Amino acid sequence: METLTVRRVIAAPIADVFDWCATTTHYTRSPYVLRARLARPGAGAPYGVGAIRLHTWLIGWFRERVTAYHPPYEFDYTVERCFPPARHELGRMTFTEVPEGTLVVWTTTFQVRAPFGAALTRVLAKPLIAHVFGRILDTAGAALTAEPVDRS
Repeated sequence: METLTVRRVIAAPIADVFDWCATTTHYTRSPYVLRARLARPGAGAPYGVGAIRLHTWLIGWFRERVTAYHPPYEFDYTVERCFPPARHELGRMTFTEVPEGTLVVWTTTFQVRAPFGAALTRVLAKPLIAHVFGRILDTAGAALTAEPVDRS
């Protein structure tokens, strides 16, 4: 199993950053996420505990279930099914107020299920997923810090 962590500081309030990241349909604004939908709402919030999220990325398809939801500080999820097949033990996003805005830490622990899965995970999948996670967080930063358009 490999653990991957991607960090970004987004110059926006913690509640706004949490809401953007928890609402995974926003991820389609990045070039790597083709489709994202909420298949089943969670308890107490659409993306709360028990929510089922379906994502189609350029790198695969994922069915995720939210397992913990503590706005605006963190949420956890697990990948229940995916293609290409992989084992998944942890998905977590944490949000911390910092002087520059909000620090987002996105962590996942996984391994590709294939011959030589550990090597494929370390050499190919881990850097690829790190890049995709980073681009999603860059998209969040751009969306949350865009200057309002003057319509006068």
